[in-house]
Amino acid sequence: MFARLGMFQFNIDKLDEAVKRYQDRVIPALKLQKGFRVGYLLTDRKAGKGISMTLWDSEADSIADVESGKLKERSSWFDDFFTAPPGREGYDVSAQG
Repeated sequence: MFARLGMFQFNIDKLDEAVKRYQDRVIPALKLQKGFRVGYLLTDRKAGKGISMTLWDSEADSIADVESGKLKERSSWFDDFFTAPPGREGYDVSAQG
């Protein structure tokens, strides 16, 4: 399994709207992608920070999502919420409980 993390700095005044958009638009769109398992949005409301964690069957599935342009498209849905460009990292899931 592979985990992809997206790190975001949100406009605090628009954080609730961003969370709703993630739940209503991003999760359904991700469910259409090959190898997608589950997605989470973690937020620090006081700091306006967010981390999206998506789990994939494999790194190849995550890369295919990026290379298809779908990740860039989904990210663009939040352009009016970001106060800084988002970051992205990927990790192998080495243990779970």
